Amino acid sequence: PTPATPPAPSAAPTRRRPVGAVDLTPRPGAAPPPPAPHMPAPRTPAPHTPAPHTPAPHHQAPHTPAPRDATGPRTAAPHTPAPPAAGPHWMPPETPVETTTRLRPVRSRHPLRAAAAVACLVLGLGLTGGAAAGAWLVGDSAARTSGGDRFTEARGLWHTVPVDTLFPRTLDGEGAGPGGADRTWTRVAVAPDGTCAGAFDPLLLRTLRPVGCERVVRATYTDATSTSVTTVGMVFTTADRAGMTALRDRFADESLDERTDLLPRTLPGRGTVAAGFGDAQRASWRVSVLTDVPVIVYAVSGFADGRTVEDAQPAAEAMAEGQTSTPAQAGLGHDADGIADRIERGLRTTATTGKATQDPR
Repeated sequence: PTPATPPAPSAAPTRRRPVGAVDLTPRPGAAPPPPAPHMPAPRTPAPHTPAPHTPAPHHQAPHTPAPRDATGPRTAAPHTPAPPAAGPHWMPPETPVETTTRLRPVRSRHPLRAAAAVACLVLGLGLTGGAAAGAWLVGDSAARTSGGDRFTEARGLWHTVPVDTLFPRTLDGEGAGPGGADRTWTRVAVAPDGTCAGAFDPLLLRTLRPVGCERVVRATYTDATSTSVTTVGMVFTTADRAGMTALRDRFADESLDERTDLLPRTLPGRGTVAAGFGDAQRASWRVSVLTDVPVIVYAVSGFADGRTVEDAQPAAEAMAEGQTSTPAQAGLGHDADGIADRIERGLRTTATTGKATQDPR
């Protein structure tokens, strides 16, 4: 179709509208103008410059209708609103970037990585619990085994421990003398290990036969005044705990440690104050059957000058209050008991820790 020829302009001159004045009055029957697209304002506000005020004229320009084509209705011109004037408190609108912070996306956990973490945790807990249980079991087993091993190992101390550990050169007998007096004993002789046949009389040897006699070690001590001498010995047996317990009960029930026909023999020391210490000089003695180690500890005391004693007494009896016998008056019972006690303590300590400690009490 051919567009219609626009009408001829009116002969009357048309006064031009002032710049800046926009007629916003809707025309009757015209469609509303489409909304203008939103144009975001710049982030940085423009410097404030007040616009000059131009007063609008008191009269309006005559309405000029929009051109109409030949085939369609009249079309309104697009309306573009003017930007707001910058006033003293005007601020540009915020943009979505300023009101909303974009969050960093979180990566989803890989299922294999989570499974591996759980497996490591379970494995760590299992290893920790297993180690604790193993330590407890091993410790408990070691505690049960150590008692039996200690008893068995003590049987070989006569050749695995130095002589100065079994028989120290000096023994401190604090409060071990008559009336709580202090005593000090010095070693003067040591015998090589031997058999029980040379250390005991036949009757005592027969009494000890049920526990067996593996080896005997002996030493002789003298007091600080060199007036008394004491032989102390240890019999290492082949018996177990039950055998040692049975022998101890027999000694207690039959008072075998009080019989003068069961005295241990002495160990004289050639060239020492104990040179004349023989069987006739035996005055007091003590025999102890131990059950925590397979050992029998004994001690027999007498005078260093070689005098004979007719009324020999067990150490426990000679130490009793009110005794007037020769061994009791001379304190020979205290010598036999004190020396045997300290040798026995050292043996127990050595069997337990492998080290001997001297307890002055």
